[in-house]
Order: sequence, then C-alpha cells, then structure tokens
Amino acid sequence: MMAEMLAAGINPHLAGFNQAPALVEHEVIRWLAGLLGMPADASGVLVSGGTMANTIGLAVARHAAAKAAGWNVKEDGLQSDADAPRSRLVFYGSSETHNWARKAAELLGLGHRSFHRVPVDAEYRIDVLALEQQIASDRAAGLQPFCVIGTAGTVNTGATDDLDALANICEQEKLWFHVDGAFGALAYLSDSLRPALRGMERADSLAFDLHKWGSMPFECACVLVRDADMHRATFASSASYIASTARGVIAGGIPFSERGLELTRNFKALKVWMSLIANGADHHAQLVDQNVRQARILADAIEAHDRLELLAPVPLNIVCFRFNPGGLSASRLNEINEEILLRLQERGLSVPSGTRLDGRYAIRVANVNHRSRTDDFQQLVADVVRLGVELV
Repeated sequence: MMAEMLAAGINPHLAGFNQAPALVEHEVIRWLAGLLGMPADASGVLVSGGTMANTIGLAVARHAAAKAAGWNVKEDGLQSDADAPRSRLVFYGSSETHNWARKAAELLGLGHRSFHRVPVDAEYRIDVLALEQQIASDRAAGLQPFCVIGTAGTVNTGATDDLDALANICEQEKLWFHVDGAFGALAYLSDSLRPALRGMERADSLAFDLHKWGSMPFECACVLVRDADMHRATFASSASYIASTARGVIAGGIPFSERGLELTRNFKALKVWMSLIANGADHHAQLVDQNVRQARILADAIEAHDRLELLAPVPLNIVCFRFNPGGLSASRLNEINEEILLRLQERGLSVPSGTRLDGRYAIRVANVNHRSRTDDFQQLVADVVRLGVELV
C-alpha cells in the first residue's frame, strides 16, 4: 500500500527512461525471470493482468511465425491474396484454457476459429497424444500451426499440463511454446511444488499474475519473452514523436512501449520491488505452500463428509466440490449447489465462486489469500452442509 502511494505521488510515465522508475522495472523483470527459471536476458513488461500478459505472448508468437514464413504482418496483415495464398495460422490449448485465448485470437486478427481446443485427461490436463494428432491433421489440411499454450494452474481446477512434453512437441514441430501461468507459475518458487512445473523454464513466453500468489494489490501481471529481439520487433514503432535521442529525457529510447500495446502505464514495479526487498522470495514460497496445504486440508474434510463430494483432483490451491446428500437428480443437485453459493456470498459467510465440471455445478474455492486460516475452511464445510440441509 505504501508503494502504491509513492508510485502515485511520483506519477511517472512508464514508457521509458525519463525517470528512475523505468530502471526499477528493468530490475524487477530481471529478478522475476531468474526466480521462474527464464534466462537472465529475457525481455518482459508489467501489465494489468493475465489476459493482457497472455495476449502479448501470443502476439509475439504470431509475429515470429509470420517472420519465419516471410510475411510482413505490420504492413500486409494476415489476409491471403490471389498471388500468394497463405495458410491460416492456428494455435492450441486444452479445453480448460482460460477464455483469454479466444479474446486474443479475435483481437490479433486470427479469428476465434484459429484457436483449437484439445481434450483433457481425467485430471483436466491436456491430452498430449490428442494434441499431436490435431497438429498432424491440421498440417494435412493445409493449416499452419504456430503456437501451443501450456497451462500452469487451470482456472477451473488448478491442473497443470505436462509442460515438459509440450516443450518437446514444440521443439519437434518448430512451434512457439507459451505458458499461461496466471497463478500457477509462482508455484515454481516452492521446492516441493516445482517438479510439477518441469518444462516451464523452456517456454518461449510466460505470463503470470503477481496480484494472485505474488500478494500484490490489483493490478499487476507480467509477461516474459525468451527472445528479446522478437519481443521488441513485434511492437516496435518508428513514429517520430517517440524516436530515441542521444540526450534528454528519453535518451536511450522508450523500451517499454516496444514490449506491449500500452504507451502510458503506471508504476507497477515499485510494489513488486519493495515486497521482494522487504520479504524475499522465500516468504512468497512459504505462502504458496501454506495455501496449497490449506486446500488439501479442505479436500480431506470434504472427502470425509458423507454429504459432500469432491469433483476434481486438488493438485494446487483450487478445490471444487458440491453438497450431495444422495437421492437427488443431477439437475436438482446443480440448483441446490448454485443456491448454496449465492447464500454463502449474500449472508457474508465466505466468497467462493462457482463453475461447471462435466455438467456438474461446483462450489469453487481458489485459495491465494495470505490471511486464510485453517478454521476458515472448517467453517466453510459446516456452512455448506447447513445451507444444503435447508434446501433439501
């Protein structure tokens, strides 16, 4: 909160080097790259949230594919012409990939049909064999695959794809490997959880939120790109009014304007810098471990209760469950559990969210709060059962 106040008071224009805050952001990007296994010279930028961070990663992937194909995306776009027909670009993610991918496809002019959703296995991870088959089928149909999205912590269940296997496929198929680690990427800080993210360090681009497991105030996310030159080439502009000068307030150029869509940005880096200086990365690793441990305590309590049902595995910090006393139809169970959720929120008891897994309405607990206590989850179990009994 102090950092936010100071940042507002300084009120810098974070496109480039006119004030020291730009140097703070460079330092923060370097730290984050090192903490998450990316190269020290990786490019990066702080943005508003996961959707923007992921969209930037996909934009760089598109630019890299276009450059490899000899297209000039900035001047000619992606539309084919009669003299030089072009294959339609397509990219891949699991059926559990966050909706940012569809939005980004439309924004980048690829069209929503360019995003091919691949089925998941019983643990809600991308089916690697199905992905390989889809890529082969698309190539045979004259399409041009260019990117695979691996998810580190899906929004529904917290599942993490086999990132190492995806990295291998991308290497073999010469595809861009993007990892959406909106909250799950920061599990890499934990010694005990890092093995589940093996392969993330091989990503060409990585997006993650710091206002989730980074314990930052909204808004703060980051995208890291392995190839700094490709990152810059995607967004660089030759406009005269932002041209680099040898001296003056923009000496050295305005590099952050060449890493994303935004020219004007606020000073997000200060709160990250201050938190890491004050607490250290180990502190955040401990909070991640704490949240995961609490999620597993909740899952155990649900499985031990004869009126509750766990609806998905709990690999990280997300728990999906429902009230199920038995003897009720599927539609009635969905109605009851949605009403339980609304009553939990409206009565000020707790604020889980809701989702649907295989047609079943789930009460979804996503635990990224550093203030959560074990007895909060014990109380949630009691409240859900009590409200469920009221409704049966």
